[in-house]
Amino acid sequence: MVAPIITYNSLHDHGWSEFAALLAGSVWPVLDSVFHFAWRRRLDEFAIVTLVFLVITAVVSLVGAHSSRALLLKDSAITGLFGLLCLASLLAPRPLMFYFGRKFATDGSAASTAWWNGLWQFEGFRNSITTMTTVWGVAYCLEAVTRVGLTYTLSTGTMVTLSPFMIYGVLGALVVWTTLYGKRSRRRGEQLTAAAAQG
Repeated sequence: MVAPIITYNSLHDHGWSEFAALLAGSVWPVLDSVFHFAWRRRLDEFAIVTLVFLVITAVVSLVGAHSSRALLLKDSAITGLFGLLCLASLLAPRPLMFYFGRKFATDGSAASTAWWNGLWQFEGFRNSITTMTTVWGVAYCLEAVTRVGLTYTLSTGTMVTLSPFMIYGVLGALVVWTTLYGKRSRRRGEQLTAAAAQG
C-alpha cells in the first residue's frame, strides 16, 4: 500500500502528470505478486484477486479519457462490476463463490473436485455459498459507490493515499470474514451430521 503512494508523490513532484504517476504506481502490486510466485511457486488468494483486478484495470485504463480522475473512477467501476457479477451469479445454478471455493479448497485433482461438487447436495452448504456470494457482492458495490463519491470530493493526492487502503482493506476484511464464516458453517454441518447419526 505504501509503495504506490510514494511512487505517485515522487513522480508527480518531478513533473509527471497525475495520470502517468498514478498508472506507474499501480505496477507495485503486480511486482509483489510476481515476486511471491517466484519465491513460493504459487499465488495466494490475495495475489490472484489483485492480479485479476489490475489486469482488467490496465486494459480499461487504455480506453477512454486519460485523466487521473478517470483512472480512479475506472478502478471503482472494476470493483463495482465484480460486485454486480457476484450478485448476478445468485440467479445462476451455482453462485460465483462456489467456483472460487472449489479453486482454493481443493488441490485440483478429480477426487477433490468431485468431493467439492458433491457438497452442493447439502442445504447448509448451499446456504453458506449463497451468503458468501451475497456479502462479497454487496460489499464491493458499496465500496465502489463510496470511492466514486470520494473521488469527486477529495483531491487526487488524497485519493491515491486512501484508495489502496480501501481496496486492500475491503479485500482483507472479506477474506477474513469468509474464512471465519466458512469454518463456523463447517462446524455446524459436522454437528448436524453427528446429531443425525446419533438419532
